[in-house]
Amino acid sequence: MGGGKGMEKGAGWLELWFSLRENATTVRRELFAGLTTFMAMAYVVVVNPRILAEAGMPADGVLFATCLSAALATLVMGLGANYPIALAPGMSLNAYFTYSVVIGRHVPWPVALGVVFLSGLLFLLLTLSKVRELIVNDIPGCLKHGTAAGIGLFIAFIGLRNAGLIVANRATLVSFGKISDPSALVAIAGLLLTAILMARRVSGAILLGMAAMTLAGIPLGLARWPEHLFSLPHPEGTFLRLDLAGAAKLGLGDLVFVFFFVDLFDNVGTLVAVCEQGGFLRDGKLPRASRALLADALGTITGALSGTSTVTSYIESAAGVAAGGRTGLGNLLIAALFFLAMFSAPLLAAVPAFATAPALILVGALMCGAVAGVKWDDFTEAFPAFLTVIATPLTFSIATGLSLGLLSFTFLKLGSGRHQEISPLIWVLSLLFLCRYAFLGSE
Repeated sequence: MGGGKGMEKGAGWLELWFSLRENATTVRRELFAGLTTFMAMAYVVVVNPRILAEAGMPADGVLFATCLSAALATLVMGLGANYPIALAPGMSLNAYFTYSVVIGRHVPWPVALGVVFLSGLLFLLLTLSKVRELIVNDIPGCLKHGTAAGIGLFIAFIGLRNAGLIVANRATLVSFGKISDPSALVAIAGLLLTAILMARRVSGAILLGMAAMTLAGIPLGLARWPEHLFSLPHPEGTFLRLDLAGAAKLGLGDLVFVFFFVDLFDNVGTLVAVCEQGGFLRDGKLPRASRALLADALGTITGALSGTSTVTSYIESAAGVAAGGRTGLGNLLIAALFFLAMFSAPLLAAVPAFATAPALILVGALMCGAVAGVKWDDFTEAFPAFLTVIATPLTFSIATGLSLGLLSFTFLKLGSGRHQEISPLIWVLSLLFLCRYAFLGSE
């Protein structure tokens, strides 16, 4: 009897906090939705350390930071905003961190973590003052959609390169790789398998695809069984290793802006898309928006302190909403699973690079769907979006893609006599980017 009363009290607390009846849902449905979301995005625990390791960061430390920041941010979203949306280090921003900042600009990764921390503080400040919501309303839709699609192509290009399907070529810059290579063949098979699973709407398709490729690589000598399945976390390689003094000394204001800009639209775009799917929007606006935006700000600060790139909302949360998730209750389970994943480093380290490549390619394909929102019949909207999309992967720089798209938007609107469509914020940003190219050159 006592146990039954305890369960009733527990259920009563959950009802009070998450408004289950008001949202016409149940504890069981919410937990199932949370499990669905985690399965759909669990690949980040493998892929994020793999990408940041290319920046010279210890993979074990990044794994710990990935799980810690994801668990914390997801908890804040669930308990604070009561939305079934999970967060983790973003797949676009980890690519920018590694390939554009650390490798492209030769910035040491501790300094880059300092930049991420500063951008997180900016997120927090502008969220508390509700400025982030105002900024979103001023940025043209064509640039939002073009940025998302451009990052999608950028990520997919990196995935194709990691799979050995795209290689360097002196005559043509890039060319098709040798598919006779065993790892490339397994990556192709895994890409097709995962795409089929996604087309059939199988929960956790990307994670299942990575597992299948890893198992297939063992008898071929491309992968090996882990010596242990679990181990204690090893955060010391990245924990509190950020270099704030170095970030401030280099004056990386434009990098802070890019981290802020990309996360702003990645996060808000995901929030709007998932919340529209779940019917959470009211008159086109998102209730409790500041509390929802607070989650990625706190997650980013925690991630920078512990050793990972910017944290953002995950579009894979839509899988949980499709499974019936309507409140933040499922986020409690997602956070718990991310916490448990901290202890699975040996298991995750056994996943080879070619097994994670299809995840990047397929996530990139999903992000390219954003171009559907561009007004292609209006050239002053279409060309800036196109330039953003194409310049991002070809210059191997998200910053360059963003800046060229924004500048072309300003010049086209001005040249076509539609200067009234240029907001004060766009004027300011355009002037800053012009000064950047005039005095600093390109990346």
